[in-house]
Amino acid sequence: MASDFYEAIYELVRQIPKGKVCTYGRIAAALEKAGAARQVGYALNKCPADVPAHRVVNRLGRLTGKLHFGGQTMQALLEAEGLEIVEDQIQNFEQHIWEPLEEL
Repeated sequence: MASDFYEAIYELVRQIPKGKVCTYGRIAAALEKAGAARQVGYALNKCPADVPAHRVVNRLGRLTGKLHFGGQTMQALLEAEGLEIVEDQIQNFEQHIWEPLEEL
């Protein structure tokens, strides 16, 4: 069973719109757990299927979580939502950021 913090992460990630991404650190900060970016990553490694974990990237816009999706699945999912990825890097990254503290 997931912890309350993990459940809060999952609920927040479910709110990231298609075509947008958020960072591990921004999610942690929005949940008042600044510095817990790695814990956000650990939670997303074990998340339910209805959590769009592919929309969470590192602070530089790199697909650091792609290994947990197998192959190029993370990139394919993001490209299907309109993002351009080159060498595991989201192009025009700042245009695609979803800011939970501003949006919620």
